[in-house]
Amino acid sequence: MDAQGRGRADEIDPADQWVLNPDTGNYELRLDRSVGQPSVSRPRRAPAAPSGRTTSGSGTGETRETATHGRTTTTPRRKVPGPRRGEEPPPGGRRGRKRKPEKSRRKKALLITGGAMAFVLVGGSVGLYAYYKYLDGNINTIGVGSAGSGGFKKDQAVNILLIGTDKRTGSGNEGYGDKNSPGHADTTILFHVSKDRTNATAVSIPRDLITDIPDCPTQQEDGSQKVIPGQQGVRFNTSLGQSGRDPGCTMRTVRELTGLTVDNFMMADFNAIKTLTTAVGGVEVCVAKDVNDKDSKLKLTKGTHTIEGEQALAFVRTRHSFGNESDLDRIQTQQQFLSSLIRKMKSEDTLTSPTKLMDLAEAGTKALTVDDSIGGIKELAGLAGELAKVNPKNITFTTLPVIDNPAETVKATVVVNESKADPLFAMMRSDTSLTEVKKKEKAAKSKQEALLKGERAEPSDVRVDVYNGGGPAGSAQTTLTWLQNEQGVPKSSNLGNAPAKLTKTTLEYAPNQADQARALADMMGLPASAMKQATTDVAATTPMTLTLGEDFEGAGIPLSGPTKAPKDIQQVQADKAVCSK
Repeated sequence: MDAQGRGRADEIDPADQWVLNPDTGNYELRLDRSVGQPSVSRPRRAPAAPSGRTTSGSGTGETRETATHGRTTTTPRRKVPGPRRGEEPPPGGRRGRKRKPEKSRRKKALLITGGAMAFVLVGGSVGLYAYYKYLDGNINTIGVGSAGSGGFKKDQAVNILLIGTDKRTGSGNEGYGDKNSPGHADTTILFHVSKDRTNATAVSIPRDLITDIPDCPTQQEDGSQKVIPGQQGVRFNTSLGQSGRDPGCTMRTVRELTGLTVDNFMMADFNAIKTLTTAVGGVEVCVAKDVNDKDSKLKLTKGTHTIEGEQALAFVRTRHSFGNESDLDRIQTQQQFLSSLIRKMKSEDTLTSPTKLMDLAEAGTKALTVDDSIGGIKELAGLAGELAKVNPKNITFTTLPVIDNPAETVKATVVVNESKADPLFAMMRSDTSLTEVKKKEKAAKSKQEALLKGERAEPSDVRVDVYNGGGPAGSAQTTLTWLQNEQGVPKSSNLGNAPAKLTKTTLEYAPNQADQARALADMMGLPASAMKQATTDVAATTPMTLTLGEDFEGAGIPLSGPTKAPKDIQQVQADKAVCSK
């Protein structure tokens, strides 16, 4: 009889249900129905091995059964001598060394591999961590062609567009959204994860933002392509659903708006927020006053509450309970809620519960639509693993800086505040975290004062050889043309490809070329870290060496992101609980 049959189900370590698949290098959940797992066809266990050896899950056995993509396989294990029946093991394990208990080591493995957080889009909401091959059938995919990068890459920064649609799909959602509407981009978040996975910035884009929507090639049901004509000066939320636009149109609109290429999208409907919050056992929220919103049906007393299901959806949809009842205030409430949900999903209480993890997988995949480059469990799990590397304390939510539309007498829409938005997007392109700005600002200040403070040479006196060491094809020539024709630097040359690729762009110069280097740094927007000064002077006719690295995006595009966040930019930190006011 197993532990559950003896009434000791609580003593089962969830980590003991995970085993290492040597074919993939990943830990996978062993489908054992005795601990509440779903029924899955599997072969009979091998007979018990003699002389103290066990099979299928023992820490000292020869074989182990694993469930992989809906099938069970038996893989050989390295033999580890164990004590005979009735004998005590030697102190410290093999060779007298103290070993961590098997339970502790497996639990750590679960926290690492199972720690891929289910990211959520509220108002729509999306979350997932995939365990089983059969969940593939839950996921809907849409091809977006050239709207994205073709998919995220593990060694690059990641930009994911999270879209919550107000389309009234799903049981119980008949009373929400616009009747008979194909849906809008009701809630949209551009989630940027840095290349080194140390930080992330999530930018909410107001649905009432007035912007331009580009022409959108869309794939029709019969496989043909149809170009939906673009529009100028319309609400951002019409980039999805309206006139037959698909999520690829929203991706293209965001790229035009921010200058950031979107790798993938994830889209969900109203059901996601209800099912996900129920799956984790509720999410904690705080309100600074009593709430009784007749429209959203949200009713809460002042203080902290744990909400789920319909109540959670009401919380993120309410517009009349907080702030000045605008959509911008609703966005802040959603960000606070999302931060709390991330903390709950990253908590040990969730990560060590097979039941909660499986409920999250079911809820997330059923409510989820993605682009076809991440349209399978394997791809989604890979993406989740990358996102999970970011510590919540370094995840910052913010809202695209906007101002009231000056063309309106009665203010109903907003437009981009370019003086604040441009620095924000530059920070994202350079992977500068909003949570680390002060530290980076202080460090960069001393370097820049030492290297960039001083006289600047006239552009006509700047001598430089340009190499392409990792930028887009043709970067050296386009930079040369830009320097000569637009910056007045005639003494510049294109020397083709560099001997080796560089991650970062560098400018090498001699001490007696410092004035030329400062002038070129100003033109190129080079950070202090790109300046490489030699120890000896050179002849006056010797050119500096500019090598364009993988961070180079194009001539005239600054390489150095701001080290100072835009003044008064709205922020919500994912690791901090905030009361909605």
